[in-house]
Amino acid sequence: MLDTRGMSEPRLHNVLIIGSGPAGLTAAIYAARANLKPLCVEGFNAGGLIPGGQLMFTTDVENYPGFPKGVTGQEMMAKFREQAESQGTELITADVQKVDFSERPFKVWVGEDENELHLAKTVIVATGAAANYIGLENEDKLKNKGVSACAVCDGALFRGQDMVVVGGGDTAMEEASYLAGLAGKVYLAHRRDEFRASKVMQKRVLENDKIEVLWSHVVVDVHDVEKDMVTGVSLKNVKTGEVRRLDCGALFVAIGHTPMTQLFKGQLDMHDNGYLEVEPGSTKTSVPGVFASGDVADWVYRQAVTAAGTGCMAALDAERWLQANGH
Repeated sequence: MLDTRGMSEPRLHNVLIIGSGPAGLTAAIYAARANLKPLCVEGFNAGGLIPGGQLMFTTDVENYPGFPKGVTGQEMMAKFREQAESQGTELITADVQKVDFSERPFKVWVGEDENELHLAKTVIVATGAAANYIGLENEDKLKNKGVSACAVCDGALFRGQDMVVVGGGDTAMEEASYLAGLAGKVYLAHRRDEFRASKVMQKRVLENDKIEVLWSHVVVDVHDVEKDMVTGVSLKNVKTGEVRRLDCGALFVAIGHTPMTQLFKGQLDMHDNGYLEVEPGSTKTSVPGVFASGDVADWVYRQAVTAAGTGCMAALDAERWLQANGH
């Protein structure tokens, strides 16, 4: 018998959204309300991120407008998803494996074996970015229990406690400076004996009495998994090999983020740091009809509310592009 699976005609979508964090789902809400019948490929496990994006790994969100009592990341993304679906978004829980933006309609292959081809008049990329971590077993076990990659998101939860920041770039300086306003004391651990951060950021840290810089130190363990909360870290002096314990209530890892742009190499223009290039003040990428929103194109703000804002922009940009091009 002839196997006809995969031989059916691929569907053509007005708007296909890749990713389902605040950016992707906000884009979906706006596109659905414009009656564009968007398809959102929400992901499955690409690069360790799951549907809903980075917020799914965040316990308490206290800085998103409209939630005066706070909300868990999972609850918030469930509401985003429910709203997108109720407005008319179709969702697929799978990963995009390959794209071809070289001609229109754009081609997007979905599913583990690239077994489902979708065609799209416009594409909104909202694949986000993943925080880099040190890679310690106990660090992983204590994520969102005192281990975080976002001081603005989680710092207030540990107000008055001593905190440790790891890193030596501008992000680490920003995190340490921000936390100094909340913490008892901030220890900034850096594996080298000089920072790579800009001079102005370094100056701000070095002149802050509440920040102590631990040069040539790396975190080699995080305590205490048994208590299900961070109670301290083990630090190793890379010059002497000496290991000591430092008590703290939280560990903030600020060693950068990796944008989820692997799929788009050779398809879309990127900055040297791997983030997608967009036309300033818009979400337009280097390919007309392809738009980028959220953390995949933003390494400066990286907040749920700014991601949602650019998701709205991307949907409006896509809608206007479709109108201008007679679709």
